[in-house]
Amino acid sequence: MKSYRKELWFNTKNRREFINITPELSRCVQESGIKEGLLLCNAMHITASVFINDDESGLHRDFEAWLEKLAPEKPYEQYHHNGFEDNADAHLKRTIMGREVVVAITDGRLDLGPWEQIFYGEFDGKRRKRVLVKIIGE
Repeated sequence: MKSYRKELWFNTKNRREFINITPELSRCVQESGIKEGLLLCNAMHITASVFINDDESGLHRDFEAWLEKLAPEKPYEQYHHNGFEDNADAHLKRTIMGREVVVAITDGRLDLGPWEQIFYGEFDGKRRKRVLVKIIGE
């Protein structure tokens, strides 16, 4: 069995962003040379997420509105966590959107559904963060 590891780094301009990382992950699969196996991609920061969904801008705006209703950024003082930081909402949003995805690799390609794309979700941006890509297989 082969193993491949890579880190992808992001530095978003905004506090919250969704970035389609499917092309980068497809390149990782090609670099790995693995034809049959599994890809794990996980956020390495507790205020960021990796998730699978449709790449549709209206849906992304809906995610933003929904997450803001569930865990509004302000007022900062509504959260016990906020003291030295102001990112309690980002921790909660990450919990809702998830930490990682696992995707099958079949015939050297990500085995995604018809509309599925993989996203990096940033909830406390404007600083450098990373995701881990781990691929195992043959």
